[in-house]
Amino acid sequence: MNKKNILVFRFSAMGDVAMVSPVIQQLCEQHPEINIIFVSRFLFKPFFDTIPQVRFHPIYPKERHKGVRGLYKLFQELRNYKIDGIADLHDSLRSRILSTFFRLTTVPIKRIDKGRMEKRALTRSKDKHLIPLKHTIVRYAEVFQSLGFPFQITNKLVKKTRPLPSVFIPQFTPASASSGRIGVAPFAQHIYKVYPLDKMEEVIRVLSHSYELFIFGGGREEREIAMEWANKYKHVTSVIGAVDLARELDLMANLDLVLSMDSSGMHMASLVGTRVISVWGPTHPYAGFLGFGQKEDDCLQFNHPARPSSIYGNKPCLCDGIPCIERISPEDIVKKIEQTLSYG
Repeated sequence: MNKKNILVFRFSAMGDVAMVSPVIQQLCEQHPEINIIFVSRFLFKPFFDTIPQVRFHPIYPKERHKGVRGLYKLFQELRNYKIDGIADLHDSLRSRILSTFFRLTTVPIKRIDKGRMEKRALTRSKDKHLIPLKHTIVRYAEVFQSLGFPFQITNKLVKKTRPLPSVFIPQFTPASASSGRIGVAPFAQHIYKVYPLDKMEEVIRVLSHSYELFIFGGGREEREIAMEWANKYKHVTSVIGAVDLARELDLMANLDLVLSMDSSGMHMASLVGTRVISVWGPTHPYAGFLGFGQKEDDCLQFNHPARPSSIYGNKPCLCDGIPCIERISPEDIVKKIEQTLSYG
């Protein structure tokens, strides 16, 4: 069989890249005649390691692939794969420049429709159209379909079996908390999507009496906060900086539940088939970024006529001076988690 090589661009953000993985998995299962060359930041490679038909090619946008000259160097690297088609799932300046180089080789190129006008109608303050928009995974799938690869995309959570990292074995022994093991991803790239940390600490304090908790995500500042919680409360472990991204995914696959903001933590858990209770502020599941296979019923959000005010969470909530995310009480979150783990 002569396989076709499909080049795929999706450089960032982490959650958006993670959402591509289940789409490509299903595409490859239904089209064994294709190979995928996925171009993204090296950090995100573990999202695709379990898909045999994917070859990951890293982009280094701040180093050797910086600027137009660097992108031309990347083009020269990629053309060695003898590309049969390009799926631009990013539609950014970088991806458009790369596509321009490839147009000279007559390779067919299809680009994602991000639905920008619909999203503006969803987030505007006046005459808001509060209706569910097309899910991002469907938008991704449509790009491959337009390249001539029809396939059915199933938005269903599938629990993955992955090895438990040895460093976390003590938290999974019978001597540890027996009610369940929960991941907590309390941080996000944009501050407006972060549940107030004092309230999150209260959630962690209460849950730590009955559950084994693992804190995910963030950089040095967030790691210090997570370590403070871990030192303060029994049955709380900080994962930040303890293992690499692949081991984080392994751990998430072994958890009973994940509590997350509308952030990459939700999408990482979705990738390994772990159910997520998500907390939403200025953003909204209707924008199409709910985790793959997750349920809207598991989204904790305060309904207000001004919501959503942002697609990505980079704009503040416009809800009468009190951000909607702050109107969700720690008691609401704890109750939802306890009910989910008790009754499903």
